[in-house]
Amino acid sequence: MATIKVTEGVYQIGGPELTSPEDCCVYLVDLGRPILIDTGSGMDVKRLVRNLESLEYYVKGISLIVLTHCHIDHIGGLPYLESRYGLPAAIHELDAAAVEQGDSRLTAANLYGTKFPATPVKLHLKGEEGSFEEGPSTLRWLHTPGHTPGSISLLLDNGLFRILFGQDIHGPFYASFGSDLDQWAASMRRLLDEEADILCEGHFGIIRPASEVRYYIEGYLRDYGK
Repeated sequence: MATIKVTEGVYQIGGPELTSPEDCCVYLVDLGRPILIDTGSGMDVKRLVRNLESLEYYVKGISLIVLTHCHIDHIGGLPYLESRYGLPAAIHELDAAAVEQGDSRLTAANLYGTKFPATPVKLHLKGEEGSFEEGPSTLRWLHTPGHTPGSISLLLDNGLFRILFGQDIHGPFYASFGSDLDQWAASMRRLLDEEADILCEGHFGIIRPASEVRYYIEGYLRDYGK
C-alpha cells in the first residue's frame, strides 16, 4: 500500500504506514493544481516522492506546500522539496520564525534527536482565515492555535464531502511548544461548527463519517477538561 484515496481528489501519500514511522500523515489535494499538506519528517521524503508519482503526479507540478504548523514531523521534508524541486510553501506567520530560523526547540527537532536547517517559507499566512483559490473547489485555512501558536486547519468541500485536515488537534501540549489549552479548546469548538464529514488527522489517519469526526474532537475536549 503506497497511498490511500480519501475521496475524489484527496489522497494520503505519507504517514507511519506509508513512509517513515516518524512522519505525520501527509495529504495531497488536487483542486486543478495539486497542493501538498505537510511533508513528513524528511526521514523518508524520497519514498513520499515515489508515492506521489505512483498517482501519476510529478513533484514539480505541486503548486504549493501548506505547512499546518512548525514541528519537524510535519516540516522535515521541506528543505529537500524546496531545494530539489523549487516548491513554494505556506505557513501561518506565528509559526514561520521557528522554521526560518531552524529553532530546534520550537520545531521539536531536539525531541527527535536531530536538527532542522533554517529554511525560508515563501508565503506567511496572516490573520484568522483565508483560502487558496485552486480550480472549482476552494481549500480554506483557519487559524486554530493551541498545539502551537500558528497551527492551522484546512477545510475542503469537494461537492461530495466536507473534509477537515486537522493535523495535530489531539496535541500534545507543552510549554516548550508555546501550547495554550484555552486557545486550543476554542479552536476545537470552531472546528466542530464546521460539521465536517471526514477528518484527515495528523497521526491517526482518516476518520469518518461526520458523527465519528464529532465524537473524536469532543473526546479530546472531555479529556482535557474543556
